[in-house]
Amino acid sequence: MFRAPWEAQAFAMALALHQLGLFTWSEWAATLGEEIKRAQAAGDPDTGETYYRHWLAALERMVADKGVADTRTLARTRDAWDHAADRTPHGQPIELTPEDFAR
Repeated sequence: MFRAPWEAQAFAMALALHQLGLFTWSEWAATLGEEIKRAQAAGDPDTGETYYRHWLAALERMVADKGVADTRTLARTRDAWDHAADRTPHGQPIELTPEDFAR
């Protein structure tokens, strides 16, 4: 079902946020559908390989729309994760440090 650990984590985050009442399943389905349509309009081949990228985009959008985190904070955190992943040896857990956010 999941091709990479981050996909499972995004899935789990969406479930947890739903259980906390941040959004309804109807809201989630509509937002995910809009993200998929947006990606297809931009040329996504819809082969299934990018499904969880759409899931993540929908999750980030819901979090921003609901005021949990703004898009700037989300982008900063995504950049920090990218930096941490770049410096982490293959097979090792990725750990964020304050330096990852200082870039």
